[in-house]
Amino acid sequence: MSVNAQAEPSAGLLRAPVELAGDWGRMLHGAVVQVVERMRHACLDGIRLVSDRQPTRLRIEEHTSGTPAIWLHPDGTSMAWIIVDIGERDWSKLAYQFGHELGHVLANSWQADAKPALPCQWLEEAMVEALSLHGLGRLAKDWKQNPPFAGDNAFGDAIADYRANIVRGYSALAGSQGLTSDAATWFHDHRSEIEAPALNPFAQAMSLTILTEYEQAPDCVEALGALNRWPGRSGIPVGEYFQKWKESCAELHASPRLPLHLGELLGILPRTK
Repeated sequence: MSVNAQAEPSAGLLRAPVELAGDWGRMLHGAVVQVVERMRHACLDGIRLVSDRQPTRLRIEEHTSGTPAIWLHPDGTSMAWIIVDIGERDWSKLAYQFGHELGHVLANSWQADAKPALPCQWLEEAMVEALSLHGLGRLAKDWKQNPPFAGDNAFGDAIADYRANIVRGYSALAGSQGLTSDAATWFHDHRSEIEAPALNPFAQAMSLTILTEYEQAPDCVEALGALNRWPGRSGIPVGEYFQKWKESCAELHASPRLPLHLGELLGILPRTK
């Protein structure tokens, strides 16, 4: 059974109607939707949504086991289908998982042909993880000032602590891997491990570098909407990936700051003077 949470026409990813499906247990659907909406705005407010492939609906489905994911459903609809797995009223975890998967939707990885592929999928994983962490930081502040549930201001601190624990773990990874010393050397020395599937430890470490960029220049997030608009998506060589990404940004009039910064940082693109 699915529950429609909104009925107004979609106006892009920020306002696409949300519906719930799956086993939410005793959690009130209205409360779930409030948390999802708060996190969506925390991630996307102030960001230009430049993609020409935005969904018209979002479905959030709760599973009682498994990992969060985008369900690539070949039914021809324009609905992005996000799967989460959280505990009873674990709002921090819901916001975190939803934020990561929302990042994949922003990066045009929600349609039926959007299967993850090596060698460049790790970059998208790092970028959308950074988006979720960025959103959690904004959500924590917003929750403390204006909680969705009356008298629940203090839970903003719990969200901030949840985020801090993740950041602390990723920071330790970055230090042990050598990322904080020289990103280009890090990429060269660990490339076979970095280009492994999913949100691997190297992608987790890189997410903090990207998070810093988001926080210093929030407009660079818009470049995620220019990802994966070319044949081969993440399955092409990394040099070609960055070139295609820059070209896609130009087509959509999106800021190229993020691909330029990451390409230069990893030693893929020549440094600009």
